[in-house]
Amino acid sequence: MRERIINIVVIIIVLALGVTGTLYFVNNDSNDNGGLVKKNVNITSNDSISESIDKVYDSVVVVSNYQNGRLTGYGSGFVYKKDDNYGYIMTNNHVVEDATEVKLTLSSGEEVDAEVLGTDSYMDVAVLRMDGDKVLQVAEIGDSTESKLGDTVFTVGTPVSTEYAGTVTKGIISGENREITVTNNGSEYMMEAIQIDASINPGNSGGPLVNINGEVIGVNSVKLVESSVEGMGFAIPIEVAMSQVEKLENGEPIARPVIGVTLYDLDSLPLLGYSDLRIDESVKSGVVVQSVESGSDAEAAGLERNDVITKVDGTTVKGSAHLKYLLYKHNIGDSVKLTIVRNGNEKELTLKLTQQLGDSN
Repeated sequence: MRERIINIVVIIIVLALGVTGTLYFVNNDSNDNGGLVKKNVNITSNDSISESIDKVYDSVVVVSNYQNGRLTGYGSGFVYKKDDNYGYIMTNNHVVEDATEVKLTLSSGEEVDAEVLGTDSYMDVAVLRMDGDKVLQVAEIGDSTESKLGDTVFTVGTPVSTEYAGTVTKGIISGENREITVTNNGSEYMMEAIQIDASINPGNSGGPLVNINGEVIGVNSVKLVESSVEGMGFAIPIEVAMSQVEKLENGEPIARPVIGVTLYDLDSLPLLGYSDLRIDESVKSGVVVQSVESGSDAEAAGLERNDVITKVDGTTVKGSAHLKYLLYKHNIGDSVKLTIVRNGNEKELTLKLTQQLGDSN
């Protein structure tokens, strides 16, 4: 009986010590890092881009396209430069195409007149100017080549309708150096683009793509619209858009080479029914020369009917739009190396670019 009483007393003492020790550590956890920690945690957002938005927001304008007094469309644009007299706005060519009058709506709500100085349908870029005294802010131009996959970006523009002017959408860079094919007036061409997942809708065209530092790194231009595709937007890299800006400001045409050939994509020949064209079966990509104009740069280089152009300066040619894209990177007077296949044999030709397209404005 005595032993049983002793055991009960020991158990009571152990339990009492345990409870006392627990209470001590709970009440003194701030003084002992090894103890049980009990804290109230406040979670705050640390990824706000409000300061970056402030650096560009008032530079963004709504660009309205009027034809013969009637509003036919609108887009976005941004002020990239200001001098003593004028503010200069960049937007897309298709936003102001065929306009007889262009008006800008500022972030303050004020509407001002704008003059179209120059446009380029290939780059889908246009330069406008406005009264410099009306400029609220000038955007800071950045460098898209410094950006990386996954970097945070945002856009400012006018999606869907003008009542949503100044809408900001945020996302990431989801693809770099994309080569996308665009159809304009029935002609296909390829353009270099930054792929983003930030939401872009009709009316965003011409607005700035901005990095986390508030610097413009692209011009929103194309959205891939398919029922099965979501979250794929594209922007022209700012270096491409600004590469010809002086000519556009002065209303000068941008010279691009024309080599004087009729071409067909290799994979389209069976559909076109050109049974007289004899193409070596080992050739898997490139463009087929259907005809060569007399006196052209192509003739001077030695190109002939049935030749397959497979490379330009070592870059594999994917199709006729891609060939145009590769050639348009060069200036008049440059020479390029063409790799061709003729009668099953690979050859290299030097093509000097001396002739150019007509007025591209």
